[in-house]
Amino acid sequence: MSTFTLGLIVIAYLLSLAYLGFLGYKKTTSTSDYLVGGRQMNPIVMALSYGATFISASAIVGFGGVAAAFGMGIQWLCYLNMFVGVIIAFLFFGLRTRRMGAKLNVSTFPQLLGRHYRSRNIQVFIAVVIFLGMPLYAAVVMKGGAVFIEQIFQVDFNISLLIFTLVIAAYVIAGGMKGVMYTDALQAIIMFCCMLFLLFSLYNVLEMNFTEANRALKDIAPLVPEHYKALGHQGWTTMPIAGSPQWYSLVTSLILGVGIGCLAQPQLIVRFMTVESSKQLNRGIFIGCLFLIVTVGVIYHAGALSNLFFLKTEGAIATEVVKDIDKIIPYFIDKAMPDWFTALFMLCILSASMSTLSAQFHTMGASAGSDIYGTYRPRSKRKLTNVIRLGVLISILISYIVCYMLPNDIIARGTAIFMGICAAAFLPAYFCALYWKRATKQGVMASLWTGSIASIFALIFLHEKESAALGICKALFGRDVLIATYPFPVIDPILFALPLSILVIVSVSLVTAKR
Repeated sequence: MSTFTLGLIVIAYLLSLAYLGFLGYKKTTSTSDYLVGGRQMNPIVMALSYGATFISASAIVGFGGVAAAFGMGIQWLCYLNMFVGVIIAFLFFGLRTRRMGAKLNVSTFPQLLGRHYRSRNIQVFIAVVIFLGMPLYAAVVMKGGAVFIEQIFQVDFNISLLIFTLVIAAYVIAGGMKGVMYTDALQAIIMFCCMLFLLFSLYNVLEMNFTEANRALKDIAPLVPEHYKALGHQGWTTMPIAGSPQWYSLVTSLILGVGIGCLAQPQLIVRFMTVESSKQLNRGIFIGCLFLIVTVGVIYHAGALSNLFFLKTEGAIATEVVKDIDKIIPYFIDKAMPDWFTALFMLCILSASMSTLSAQFHTMGASAGSDIYGTYRPRSKRKLTNVIRLGVLISILISYIVCYMLPNDIIARGTAIFMGICAAAFLPAYFCALYWKRATKQGVMASLWTGSIASIFALIFLHEKESAALGICKALFGRDVLIATYPFPVIDPILFALPLSILVIVSVSLVTAKR
């Protein structure tokens, strides 16, 4: 494809985003419009926005690279995302969240729990955790999009990251929730179509059918590198050895951390409050399930099968051809697919990144402007919207800076870290707000502190991958982790922090009188 044609495609895409962002800006006349779309969003738009926000560049680039390195076991995350992230989330969390949000007249996740438990401290605490913690997740998504642009167009990473960030900033700051959700819907459609084409063209490239390709992938198990075998890798069509380091990383960090953590993602929860009725919310379940099973299911499948392509064309498996796991999928698409699809897939990656980032920036801005500043310094609705816009801008700048501090192979892991922290800190309080009337604000506050501190403590002192990289434990105690006995160094922090958080909210609530 010529540079001119490619430029026209990109320009048409950006103009479409600009128009939808402007449409959102024109329809945003109040703080409610800016935060929850005036609670009048179309259910199809909501479902597409939910799916596009859920699936980011980290899912496509980062987790696709993990599939190339470690195989089909990551597909369990796809099924868990669909079952937990859509069916359970919509039916058991979404319906009650929408009703509670309308009853309490709230527009953000911190406001939802703060007003339910009648505690300003709870609202502010949750907002602070979001504003300080979400930049890590946003930064890995930004890196995923910028790395793909860098790989495909051979553009300097700094330039690709800057342009990428400026485009998102423009429509998020101006258009608010309506602008975000309109652009999300377009981006979701692009992602869905790209993955469908990738699914059908993948087997043509390999010159095999489904059965032959999976049999061939099974047959190359002896080619697993020795350092991966030592971690428990048994091949690309089987799970790692139960109890091995790779098994713990795959099951506890990626599958459970992301699969359960999605229930407590503030940027997803707020979408339940954007529709007018529970009936409309139910209409989005099928669309959400179909979107997730196609988008993530295909890219995980393609990631594992990319090993066959690299063996055929370069005589080596994916991780030997591309040393950085985060760059395997961009390299595979560039080499295996037609030029025109490479350009279209670039739009898919941009769409995945932009849809998630726009939701993250909007959530962080609302936390800073509405939930923190607006709590202590009330303003008129018009002025509050401008304060929230300023909060969005600040969150973008912070995430941009954090992106430069990230190491290689961080995209999938960074996503799991943030989702795990959200699950440990927020999920018990959120669940109890919907289902357990005995929970008290003292119990909730204790649970929030416990989940947050336990997650951070485990990352710094117990989970070897992060503690060794940070070096704090080494500096204080002369070793990478406090507990070196296997399997403690490879168990994800969510398995320590979430049970503690649940235990604390139940026990403290039972011993404190509820007013």
